[in-house]
Amino acid sequence: MLDQHTRQLVKATAPILKQHGVTLTRHFYARMFQHNPELKQIFNQGHQQAGSQQQALAMAVAAYAEHIDDPSVLAPVLTLVANKHASLGIRAEHYPIVGGHLLASIREVLGDAASDELIAAWTAAYGQLADILIAEESKLYQQAATQNGGWSGWRAFKVGRKVAESAEITSFYLQPADGGALPDYLPGQYVSVRLAVPALGMMQPRQYSLSAAPGGTALRISVKREGGSASTPAGMVSNVLHDAIEVGALLDLAPPMGDFFLHQERSTPVVLISGGVGITPLLAMQEQLLQQDSPRQIRFLHACRDGSVHAFRQHVANLAAEYPQLHSAIYYEAPRAEDQPGVHYHHAGRITLTAEMIVADADYYLCGPLPFMQAQQQALLALGVDAARIHAEAFGTGGTAL
Repeated sequence: MLDQHTRQLVKATAPILKQHGVTLTRHFYARMFQHNPELKQIFNQGHQQAGSQQQALAMAVAAYAEHIDDPSVLAPVLTLVANKHASLGIRAEHYPIVGGHLLASIREVLGDAASDELIAAWTAAYGQLADILIAEESKLYQQAATQNGGWSGWRAFKVGRKVAESAEITSFYLQPADGGALPDYLPGQYVSVRLAVPALGMMQPRQYSLSAAPGGTALRISVKREGGSASTPAGMVSNVLHDAIEVGALLDLAPPMGDFFLHQERSTPVVLISGGVGITPLLAMQEQLLQQDSPRQIRFLHACRDGSVHAFRQHVANLAAEYPQLHSAIYYEAPRAEDQPGVHYHHAGRITLTAEMIVADADYYLCGPLPFMQAQQQALLALGVDAARIHAEAFGTGGTAL
């Protein structure tokens, strides 16, 4: 436990970090990659170019400073971070490297304001945070390596099938190249996939949800091609997967990780709300419940732009027709002329939750782009749903910065 004076010094920097944190973290990443370029292969270089990773780290550092008196407040965030780190192969030996560059950046960016006393306080604070994460990640590595079909580090998987699910999303069915067993996992979890990106001249990892229930003959990931925009670079890994990875190709996979998963020990109804490619982890949850012949009622709400980008449409429709406990509702934001209401979708426009749609005692699982997530979560809270029954995973940057 840090002494009171150390905590006061660190906490006093929180306002500065909130105001100038991105400047600090931008300097930090540039410094670290200059001195330790091998770490570029761990960090998402697309998010580096977009600036989103710098923003995520700035927010994380400021939050840690603000809650230094009681870091347990950040326990859910630290669990998220530990899972992301373990999925990317971040190990205990990386922490001194990252910490050294972070502390040097604080001194270099803050200048005279970064006294020796302040740097000493942040050194102690970073050490405390590192110890917490290293301990949590060690447990995750141990669990991943010792479970049925588990391993440590990266393992080669062969692409057995490649299936286009929509104009944007393609599924890859992956089997161990060594002929060994598939790993156990919880529906909702993800794997990290690592491959060479020719445009960068280096390996890059990305995390993709497992889109099918456990117990199959392959691991399935369903990847959206990220086309990019004026403010966001095109997805480096997703485009290589779509354009260059075919059946028979080998990909490196890390063991399944993630703190967003179906609570299978419960008997409550389940409401699954997804937007776009956010359907992937919720599809695994839905399939798991149905395969286990669970009596739990399932409501499946999915939103996308139109029929061209609607992945797994027929699969979900078939499941809803076969299992009476599953009720699906599909929303197209801007239906095309060929999209038939009642056949391809049920509602035009975005998902708008109302009191009539709230299921008593249900657990709500949300996944999709961040604005979509925020809108659904706020709507559920406004309709009286207990926050403890809302489980969310937003796709994007965050939680992998420290």
